[in-house]
Amino acid sequence: MKKIIIKGESVLNVPNLISLYRLLIFPVILYLAVSGQEQWYVVLLCISLISDVLDGNIARIFKLQTNFGAALDNLADMFTYAMALLGLFLFKWTEIEPHAWILYLFLSVFVISYIIAFYRFGKIPGLHLYSAVLAGYIQSVFFFVLFVFGFYPWMYYLAVGWGAIAYVEKILVLFKLDDIRIGVKGLYWLMKRKGNG
Repeated sequence: MKKIIIKGESVLNVPNLISLYRLLIFPVILYLAVSGQEQWYVVLLCISLISDVLDGNIARIFKLQTNFGAALDNLADMFTYAMALLGLFLFKWTEIEPHAWILYLFLSVFVISYIIAFYRFGKIPGLHLYSAVLAGYIQSVFFFVLFVFGFYPWMYYLAVGWGAIAYVEKILVLFKLDDIRIGVKGLYWLMKRKGNG
């Protein structure tokens, strides 16, 4: 495979191509959602959710993690989950509305984390904390089950509640870091390393 170097990192690799796919398919999923084509929307969204699980694991297993890839994956995640949330509002809001308070809480914490990251570092927070990775897996399963099988309140509260907790941790980590970097596992490990340093 040909090498493309950005800021000293070789960025042309399989996980980055999977993340790029998620970015490129975003407008198609958006079109399907707003035009009411729920079946094809669900198919492409589920492919994006599965690819979200694949790219990070491939990067970790095969030691292909880069700062560029982390930022690209994070951007692709934002678009993928924005499309999942759009579908939730367009196609499943009747089931979600009685439980919307926790969704609004999660979205508030999510937005605050990005505001803090841009304020402190001026860039997308390409952190992949363990809690956030687990939240992504849980949310992927929730959206898949929601659109394919139906709404289960316990799964909704788990996915959205854990997501809120993960982004609160991300906010705390952002205040502790000097710069955004890959390999930060979570607040516990960051504090432990600072205590040993």
